[in-house]
Amino acid sequence: MTEEPDCLTDCPHAGHEEVVKAVKEKLPDDESITELSGFFSLFSDCTRLRILMSLDISEMCVRCISDTLGMSDSAVSHQLRLLRESNLVKSRRDGKFVYYSLSDDHVKSIVETAAEHLSEDRE
Repeated sequence: MTEEPDCLTDCPHAGHEEVVKAVKEKLPDDESITELSGFFSLFSDCTRLRILMSLDISEMCVRCISDTLGMSDSAVSHQLRLLRESNLVKSRRDGKFVYYSLSDDHVKSIVETAAEHLSEDRE
């Protein structure tokens, strides 16, 4: 059985201790990491992601989103509530209708960058 290398003595990275110290200083605190993890978990649900990707293409009302995704209005409304509470989606009222869109260009960028990254892997 071979021995596992010891990073302190075998690490090819010069200045191991300095690198570890510098990275530790720049890492966010545990509360921020937990918040970021929760943020990314919103993207892990296929329905929410399909809603976000649809809204990246066009502003839509609940009925349009429901018809696009082949889902009930209530199922879409439930997911939209979670997305609104997390500030990923915003709404605007026009008379009796409420239209939904991505909150801002940051959300648009996250969705588009992730999709682009995955399409590169397929090429």
